[in-house]
This record gives sequence, C-alpha cells and structure tokens, in this order.
Amino acid sequence: MSDQAKSAARAVIDREAGRLVALSHRLHAHPELGFEEERACAWLGEELTSYGFAVQAGVCGLPTAFTATAGSGPLVVGICAEYDALPGVGHACGHNVIAAAAVAAGAALARVADDLGVTVRVLGTPAEENGGGKVLMLERGAFDGLHLAMMVHPAPRERLDPPVLARAQLHVEYEGRPAHASACPEDGINAADAFTVAQVAIGLLRQHIPGDQRVHGIVTDGGQAPNVVPAHTAADYYVRARTLAELAVLEHRVRACFEAGSVATGAALSMTSASPAYSEFRHDTPLLEHYRRNALALGRSFPDVTAQDERMAASTDMANVSLAVPSIQPLVSIESGTAGQHQAEFAEFAVRPAADRALLDGGTAMAWTAIDVALDAGQRARLMG
Repeated sequence: MSDQAKSAARAVIDREAGRLVALSHRLHAHPELGFEEERACAWLGEELTSYGFAVQAGVCGLPTAFTATAGSGPLVVGICAEYDALPGVGHACGHNVIAAAAVAAGAALARVADDLGVTVRVLGTPAEENGGGKVLMLERGAFDGLHLAMMVHPAPRERLDPPVLARAQLHVEYEGRPAHASACPEDGINAADAFTVAQVAIGLLRQHIPGDQRVHGIVTDGGQAPNVVPAHTAADYYVRARTLAELAVLEHRVRACFEAGSVATGAALSMTSASPAYSEFRHDTPLLEHYRRNALALGRSFPDVTAQDERMAASTDMANVSLAVPSIQPLVSIESGTAGQHQAEFAEFAVRPAADRALLDGGTAMAWTAIDVALDAGQRARLMG
C-alpha cells in the first residue's frame, strides 16, 4: 500500500506544481512582516480550502494564524507553514518556499489521509523571525493532539539536522535628560552614553563566552540631533546559547551589561523580553531517517557536514514545538551558493528554478514521510503512545 499511497500523493503535487510555484512567487512578491501577514494568511487559507481542508483563521488570538484540517484518522500529522518576511530584504529567509511546501504536503496527504487513518493539520504560524508565533500557538493549544510535526527550510545546502540555538530577544531603552550639548552639557544625562557603556561591556563579555553563544543587536534610536544631549535611546538585542539552561545564564550576564550603562551614566533603564524565548531543537531521529530516504528517492543529496556547517547555527520557534511534539525541520537546498539566509541575494534565489524544485521535493518528502510513519506499526505506536 505504501507505493500506491506515495504515487497518489506525488500525483497531486505533480498536477498542482504550477499552482504551488505560483503561490510561492506571489508570497515572495508581497513580503509582510511578522503578525502583519494578512495577504499570506488569506492566500494560504484559500489554497487549502480548495484542496478540501476546513480552515480556521485567526486562531489562538492571532489574526494571521490559522489551522487547516483534512481527514479524520487517529494519527494526527502537523505540517507547519511560515510566511513572514524580513524588514528591508523581504523573503531573504525563503519563507515563501516554506509556506508553499507546507501547502504541497498538505494537499498530497489530504488525498490519502482517510486510507491511511490520518488527520492532516496544516498550521499557519506567523512571526517566526520576530515574535514567536509558534510558541504562542503552542501555549494556546494549537499543537494539542499532534503526534508529529514537520516543516522544511530553504538553505544553501541540504541538511537533515541543522544546529539550532536557543534565543532570547531583549528590547532595551534608556531615559536621560536633554541639554544643549555645547552650552550646558553638564545639565544633561546622556542616554546614548549609557548604550556605549553597555556595548563595550558586551564586547568584553564576548571574550569569555563559548564559541556556540552569540550576542548581537541594533540601536533603533540613538538621539535626534548632535547638539542635543540624547534623552532617549533604544535597541533590540538577541542572546543565543546552545540550550535554554545555558541561555538563562548568558542572558543574566548580558542584562548586567545593560545595567552597567545605567549605573555609569544615571540614565534610567527599561528592559523587556520582546518575544518568548526560543528553545534548543530536539530532532526526532526516526522521522529524520524516513525523510532522508524519501529525499534521496527524489534525487536530493546530503553532503558531508563541514565545520562551517556546524557553526552556521540559527534559531527558530519550531524548536519549542520539538520539545512538545516529535518534530523535524530539514534544510532543503535552493542552490544559492555563498548567499546565505537573511542576505538580499538569498531572496533572489528563493524564486529561481532550484527553489521551485525544493518546495515541490520538500512537500513530497514530507508527505511520503507521513505515509511511511502511518504504515509503520512500530512508529505509529511510538508516536501515538
């Protein structure tokens, strides 16, 4: 039955290939930031409805989140779609490919769901880049009842289990007092100086943290005029570490650096978490092995992992899902060469033929993986137990 089910699933994607690629390109041409993905959410809902899904929009109190369900079997398979873009560089993380691949996998599985005893749930998850849509949806019950969750992510190179770092996101503000920067600077409290102290402290801290930890950010308000002592400054910072436990230790040290800026200058400090924390990723090995075999059968290949590959660690709110539900997020190559995610050049590659093939292959491999699991009594028992 496996070959028959896979053939039926593949036939759906082959038949709908032009439509799926067009969806990817349409998303790419209309990038939307996190929690603002109104068009993307509507377009994906329309496509999934046409493939027989019952779509619920605005779930979990998030206007641009949705769930779409097909089939009624006891094994519940989750496919995650991301569709937020980045400021300035659009879909430079290739979320248009992720979203279209999720629709492809969902449409293919819907065709065979009842024969396999499967329920397919496609989850539209906003604000992966900044905001943690999946974390919020996880906390509010959208992932309840899932037995496994999958998505694929475009990248320069194929990889099954990419390194993922836990991440905290801080929003920092200093309030000082304005004054004429030449006539009476002694009357001012310089909020920009507070950031200078904090940034120097963070720079020194970097000498004493492990190589798999990261601290980086941007100043979003550095003052208004050079002849006015800055009374207000603001910044957004990321702190990353291998695990949530290690992240908590590093975040405490980074927060102390920002506190030092306040102590040194007298500027008042306000520091908040701008997003739920992202966790480390627990890659489900059996699911990855099924995906690997299916990707190979489609002509994909997995090059040897290099030291540079190991260093190229990012963060994702899919990691939080992986701690609650057996999950995978393989990287699928769009053949972008030296252009990596979050570069403008990568956005250009995200609508080229290699990216179109990646979304179709990624969607097919996910559908085939779900079919394998559904027909494997041992895996089915493991996931449903």
